[in-house]
Amino acid sequence: MAKEKPDDYEAVRTVVEKLEPFDAKDQERILRWAREKLGLAASAPAAAPPPEHKARDAGEGAIPAASPARPTDIRSFIDHKRPQTDNQFAAAVAYYYRFEAPEPLRRDVISKTDLMEACRQTDRARIRRPEQTLVNAHHQGYLDKGSERGTYVINTVGENLVAMALPEGANSGGPVTRRKSRPRPKNGRKRRR
Repeated sequence: MAKEKPDDYEAVRTVVEKLEPFDAKDQERILRWAREKLGLAASAPAAAPPPEHKARDAGEGAIPAASPARPTDIRSFIDHKRPQTDNQFAAAVAYYYRFEAPEPLRRDVISKTDLMEACRQTDRARIRRPEQTLVNAHHQGYLDKGSERGTYVINTVGENLVAMALPEGANSGGPVTRRKSRPRPKNGRKRRR
């Protein structure tokens, strides 16, 4: 018996139904992740209609384009996200340059130079070894290695961290408490419990 061809329209209806509860920014992110998961090329965002069309369309019952107040400079973005660790900061910087920066500043990869420049622009304390911070963020799963030595690209885990979990504790209603580490004895051996 021959297999029935899948219904394109039914697939569209299912996708739309599942995405309706999310706001536009979350819908874009989910669709981007789905494209990456399926191995499809990224699509260019649709061009916005000219301003005169927006005003006319709004009167005809069309939904006006969402214009959330998003930070456009790196300082505002980092202040909003409040990364707690250098690894989170590296992920936030990579996210900013890939998705949030003004179009002429956007890039897929970051390097230690970008990380140090971000520290300067955000008045964050200088990271002593920025190349090691990028390696650590990679080992923590936030960044993937870029095509050139010393460059890194944010991955979906890092995107999820920055988009959903930062500022830390935002989804849980309060700051995350961390367990304090015990001091090590002077002879270098671990204490027995």
